[in-house]
Amino acid sequence: MREFLSEFVRGSDAACTVIVMDEGYMEEPRRYHLRPFRVLVGALGTLGATALLAAAVLAFTPLRTLLPGYGTARMEQNARQSARRAAALEDSVREQRRYLRHLQSLMTGPVDSAFVAEAQDAAASLEGAGDETPLPGVPPAYASGAGAAREAAGLPETTASKGSGDLVRTARLDPVPFPVTPPAEGFVTRGFEPEEGHYAVDIATEAGTSVRAVGDGYVVMAGRTEEGGHAIAVQHAGGYLSFYKHNRRLLKEVGERVEARQVIAESGNSGEMTTGPHVHMELWRDGLAQDPTAYFIEE
Repeated sequence: MREFLSEFVRGSDAACTVIVMDEGYMEEPRRYHLRPFRVLVGALGTLGATALLAAAVLAFTPLRTLLPGYGTARMEQNARQSARRAAALEDSVREQRRYLRHLQSLMTGPVDSAFVAEAQDAAASLEGAGDETPLPGVPPAYASGAGAAREAAGLPETTASKGSGDLVRTARLDPVPFPVTPPAEGFVTRGFEPEEGHYAVDIATEAGTSVRAVGDGYVVMAGRTEEGGHAIAVQHAGGYLSFYKHNRRLLKEVGERVEARQVIAESGNSGEMTTGPHVHMELWRDGLAQDPTAYFIEE
């Protein structure tokens, strides 16, 4: 075989004839005219094309997962991505829990059972003395004049005191005079749909439109949320809580007293759950969502 190959490529560019016959000389010999150089180039080209085709198949088809070590690297990459997503989800849940605890603390106050009993005794003594009376619409612990709890919650003084011989109620929360005008000028684009998880009314407005409180109250939440953007909540008398989301700018801070129709924010398009400038207004009473449009004055 070696002598044949050496004889075959000796004259690589010269034409040669290859005769093929069987050992018994029973069949007529077959002759093939060829050039060794062209045969060599053709063989190498065929091998190269086959190699490129195999590489493409391995690179662009699921067969690449059969390569040693490829599946392990892919699994490690997926595991790292899953770990990062899990960590981000834990951070989001932790932030949401912190936000809910903060909101609960603002609405109920840092009051324990001993403090409540002390506040109730103080309120009873004040009623008996006739010098001061707790104000309606204010939590009993705050209305008793407990300064430490009030200062911790950032609320102003809400007890009544005497001044010039008359009883002066400096921070009384008057009931919301329902029905009220909507918190912003515009038109309703989506109503109260609790079956779809929309516990509010959406009022389309121009960005920068004044957002007004529907009644007297205290700001119990003012900050940015992931879905609602710049949001502000006002606690009113009678167990009512109004919530205004997707604002461009907030004009009040937690603990501030606001009056009915007072501007508390500017409408905008902040937050992820929004498709344009509007006011997302929620109204709650004793923890139950209400249809805000039922409390608006019909125009």
